[in-house]
Amino acid sequence: METITWNDFEKVELRAGTIIEAVDYPEARKPAYKVKVDFGEFGIKWSSAQITKHYTKEELTGRQIIGVINFPKKQIGKFMSEFLVTGFADENGDIVLAALERPVPNGSKLI
Repeated sequence: METITWNDFEKVELRAGTIIEAVDYPEARKPAYKVKVDFGEFGIKWSSAQITKHYTKEELTGRQIIGVINFPKKQIGKFMSEFLVTGFADENGDIVLAALERPVPNGSKLI
């Protein structure tokens, strides 16, 4: 494990956002959804997320998540991902979303 400085950590824009839409992404190599997230003052952004094992599209809508919003955009197939959805792999390697204990304003930074 590499040690980083506090300044390194402060550069990562981990922000709260609310999922406003989740749609199937059948072109993805691994099962995934496209998620549209409202990050408040940082705007509405899209990403793909391999979270189909634990979540339905319907239960994702309205859920607040944590995303990294200052990575460069990434081309995933024909889709341009604008942020990174954060989560943890369970014992089977399936992703469980990083979650907030209570609602916070969209765009709030993890500190």
